[in-house]
Amino acid sequence: MLSNNKIKFIRSLEKKKFRNESACFLAEGNKLVADILPFFECELLAAKASWLANQGDIKTKELIVAENNDLEKASQLKTPQDVLAVFHQPQYILDNAALKNDLSLVLDGIQDPGNFGTIVRLADWFGIKQLICSPDTADIYNPKTVQATMGAIARVKVFYTSLPSWLGDMKDIPVYGAFLQGKNIYMETLSPSGLIVMGNEGKGISPSVEKLITHKLFIPNYPPKAESTESLNVAVATAIVCSEFRRKQAFC
Repeated sequence: MLSNNKIKFIRSLEKKKFRNESACFLAEGNKLVADILPFFECELLAAKASWLANQGDIKTKELIVAENNDLEKASQLKTPQDVLAVFHQPQYILDNAALKNDLSLVLDGIQDPGNFGTIVRLADWFGIKQLICSPDTADIYNPKTVQATMGAIARVKVFYTSLPSWLGDMKDIPVYGAFLQGKNIYMETLSPSGLIVMGNEGKGISPSVEKLITHKLFIPNYPPKAESTESLNVAVATAIVCSEFRRKQAFC
């Protein structure tokens, strides 16, 4: 049974202040929790007996057999599932030297937790292991972001830093950015390594970061110059850009 104090603690993780204070985050759902259990230190896991019966050895500091009513009180989902877990936030060290031989995503002010989580999932799909984010990008440990990653949070490392100063230190590495005034991505030569910058949902890439972009790319609509929607959702645009980078790499 979940105590009132435990329920209060779990519910508090909806707010960034309490996530930072505890250095913990919440994950909910049968598959999500099972997927990330091997990767993160688990502080607390509460689940129905039926879910626990189908699991092997569960590594957690505290394991609670919970009733449906307990999970409903603690859950932040509209439809609570069979299990929720509180994990410790991992501590990663950004290795700039390693980035020069890999493809990485850079997010400049992505605000929507759902978009952010989807981009993490896309990064995982396309074999991108690092996401470098501006401080005003949504919190990776926001419960909505965690849910949207569909477990990819366990395999993609996310960092936050001041992008203008950090990019200024990244010498001899191509920096790509998506712009409406860029060059047709399908006609450009794309490097198998480098940084791909995606900007804010409404404002795009900030001026201070734009100055450091070395290759401006554009995703053309079809047919060319036809009247169409004004822009693409940032997660959709990220999927197209990453796919084109990997497609050209496969045929090199």
